[in-house]
Amino acid sequence: MKKHIAVVPGDGIGPEIVKEAIKVLDCIAEKYDHEFTYTHVIAGGCAIDQFGKSLPEESLQQCLNSDSVLLGAVGGPKWDDVDPSIRPEKALLGIRKELGLYANLRPAKIFPQLADASPLRQDIVAKGIDFMVVRELIGGVYFGEKKTEEINGELVASDHMNYAEHEIRRIAHTAFQTACKRHHKVISVDKANVLDTSRLWRKVVHEVAKEYPDVEVADMLVDNTAMQIVKNPAQFDVVVTENMFGDILSDEASMITGSIGLIPSASLGDSKRGMYEPIHGSAPDIAGQNIANPIGTILAAGMMLKYAFDLDTEYAQIEKAVEDVLADGYRTSDIMEDGKKHLSCSEMGDKIVEYLNKA
Repeated sequence: MKKHIAVVPGDGIGPEIVKEAIKVLDCIAEKYDHEFTYTHVIAGGCAIDQFGKSLPEESLQQCLNSDSVLLGAVGGPKWDDVDPSIRPEKALLGIRKELGLYANLRPAKIFPQLADASPLRQDIVAKGIDFMVVRELIGGVYFGEKKTEEINGELVASDHMNYAEHEIRRIAHTAFQTACKRHHKVISVDKANVLDTSRLWRKVVHEVAKEYPDVEVADMLVDNTAMQIVKNPAQFDVVVTENMFGDILSDEASMITGSIGLIPSASLGDSKRGMYEPIHGSAPDIAGQNIANPIGTILAAGMMLKYAFDLDTEYAQIEKAVEDVLADGYRTSDIMEDGKKHLSCSEMGDKIVEYLNKA
C-alpha cells in the first residue's frame, strides 16, 4: 500500500510527539511492506509567525492533496492576543471545514495498567471504562454567526447555534454504524428541555435509529451525562452529540482515563481522508524538554491506519505494543508512578517501535 500523509506538527510539543508517531508509522510500513510518504505542513501559531495567517492556502492545499492528515497540536499563550480571525485554532476549523470532516471519534478507554491513575474511585474504574464519543464537528454554535454590538450603551455579544436536518442525520448514521462495531448501544445527548436545536436533534436521531433495529438508543440531557460519566462510565458504549456539548464531554471523558496524553481522536467525513490527532493541547510549558507523552499521537496514527487505510491488523499491533510497554512498567512523566521505569518522549517512541518489532 502506498499512501501520502500530510503532517502538521504545529506548535509547542507538536513537533516532538509527531516525530514519535512517524517512527511508529515507518516501523509499520517496513514490517508490512507499505510505503508512507510525508509532506510537512505549516499551520497554527507557527504559520501566523511566518505568514501572518494560521492556515495559508498552500498548507490547506497540501492537506487536500493528501490521503490523510496527522496533526500534533496548535496554539499557545503567545497567540492569545492576535486577531480572532487568524487565531491558531482557526487552522483546525479551516481544515475540518474544507475536508468536510463532520464527525469526531474520540475513544475514552482506560488501560488496565493505569487504573490507579484515574481520578475516579477504584470500584467505579473496576467496572470498566471503554466508550466512544461521536461529536458533530462542523456545525452548531462554533460555526454560527457571531457578533458583538453596542445596544443601549452597552456591548451585547451573540453566537448563533444552527443545525439542519442533514447535519444531524449524517452524524447519527456515524454513531449507529460505530455502535454496530461495538456493543450496539447509543446514547444521544442533547438539551431538549431548553433548546430548539436539541429538539430537532432528538427527532432526527430517532428517525435514523429506525434503520438500525439491532442498536439500542436512548436520550440523555447533557448535564445528566456529565454527571453519569463520572458516576458510572461503564454504562456508555457510543455517545453522540452536537459540537459544543461533544467538545466539553469528550474532554471530561478523557480525564477519567488517567491522562489526557493517552487519548487519540479521528475526524472523519464521507471520504476515507480524515484528520488524526491527540486530544491534548500544545503544552508550551514543557515544549522542547523531551518529556511529553507521545502515546496519544501514536494511537492517533494507529486510528489513521484503521479508518483511513483499512489496516485493522496494523492498528491492533500498535495498540498492543502500547499496552505491552505500559504493562512492563514504562512511563512518561505525566503517568509516572513509584517503582516504574521513566522514559522521555523520544524513548517512549523508541520503546513502542522495539515492541512492534518483537511482535
